[in-house]
Amino acid sequence: MAEASHQPPIGPSDARGLVVGLGFATTTVMWALGYVAFMQPGFALGELVFLAELLFIAVGGFAAGRLLGTIRAGVSTGLVSATVNLLVIGSLFGRGDDGDILLSGLLWVTGLFLVSGVLGGVGAVLGRRGFRPGRSATIAPASFFSLVAAATVFVLIVSGGLVTGMEAGLAVPDWPNSFGHNMLLYPLSEMKGGIFYEHAHRLYGMLVGVTAITLLVMVFRYDRRSSVRGFSIVVFLMVCIQGLMGGLRVTGEFTTSQTEVTPSTTFAIAHGVFGQLTFAAFATLAVVSGRRWRNPAVEAVVVPNGGQDRGFSTLLVVGLVLQLLLGACYRHFATPAVDGGVAPVPPAWAMHGHIGFSVVVVALAFVAGLRAKSRATLGVPMVPTLGRTVNLLVGLQFTLGLLAFLATILRRTPEIPVWELVPTSAHQANGALLLATAASLALAVRRYEVVPRTAPEAAGGIRVGA
Repeated sequence: MAEASHQPPIGPSDARGLVVGLGFATTTVMWALGYVAFMQPGFALGELVFLAELLFIAVGGFAAGRLLGTIRAGVSTGLVSATVNLLVIGSLFGRGDDGDILLSGLLWVTGLFLVSGVLGGVGAVLGRRGFRPGRSATIAPASFFSLVAAATVFVLIVSGGLVTGMEAGLAVPDWPNSFGHNMLLYPLSEMKGGIFYEHAHRLYGMLVGVTAITLLVMVFRYDRRSSVRGFSIVVFLMVCIQGLMGGLRVTGEFTTSQTEVTPSTTFAIAHGVFGQLTFAAFATLAVVSGRRWRNPAVEAVVVPNGGQDRGFSTLLVVGLVLQLLLGACYRHFATPAVDGGVAPVPPAWAMHGHIGFSVVVVALAFVAGLRAKSRATLGVPMVPTLGRTVNLLVGLQFTLGLLAFLATILRRTPEIPVWELVPTSAHQANGALLLATAASLALAVRRYEVVPRTAPEAAGGIRVGA
């Protein structure tokens, strides 16, 4: 807190950037809450989640007031959230003639912006009581928005894992439409069963697309480094490719027909693997756009035998991608479930490959993580924390993988039980976190200089210019 009080006040431009990030963060949480409510529809749960969503608009305003100290910041946060929520407002319009639809739409949109602005302002009134000038100056708008964008992509990956886990990947037979409707106008009332999981995943994809476009603008606005700007363009293109592969997984070719389609398992596998690579790209962009990364003192740290850190961290990323590919083949090449009590049967080569290679990945992760943790004594920022996180996530991943394997082999019916869906989906989601952390580690260890073990400084490591 003492350091924050000595920071200069944040400029108007940076303040607007933080408001945009808070608005998108608020929307991401609201969508996640709504997703949970639709998984188990019911009046009581639906009403409670709706109230929670409204409450979280106020929470976003509270954060804006606490960081920026103005009611206007909270109102703006609510309005940004309302703007993003226009992606789903069309699915709530009343049905009937054109006049009824137009009137219903105007009422919904007006109410959305009015309620969001008011709740954001109310939250800011409470949050500004804890405002301390200079606190927000430590937050880089581009880095903050990158974190929000990565979180949004992670929610998309979780929803995609549930689509696969529920075997609902082809519940909606056409793309980019949904049963002939414009995707953004498909009625929420018809999103039931597998259709809900598949269509909700598509809506999340639209949210990620809008977030990726905004991220591109934010990076070009707040980060002047050509390398980071170039990387943000690559990330945006990855999102475009990922969305295209998701659609072609359903149709097999460019068509709006609901019947003349050829679903592609190859695209399904590519979509699943590339999605996690895209998430890792978002996470590493958040790392390199942060203020700690831009500290030139980091590059002055000399690490004895640090070249091995780079080697093991790179091998870990390669190993995780190969393991991800084997896992995707394990799930998507499985023999479909049929009536009569027969569960899906995965191909033996993919099953044994995924299980056997997991031992290699665990070993690489622990070595890379332990080496990174040992750099804490040298004053290397980020690397030790990333190392500890890799060790934690790989241990959790191995445990979840074991539980998922036991759940799938114990299943004896075509129906997907909850005790199988939970560990398989958690295994996939945690794998995405592990890959993103490993990629960030592989990038971070390239910041410091390395010297061979035989150098005089090998006993302790030195900081150039210290």
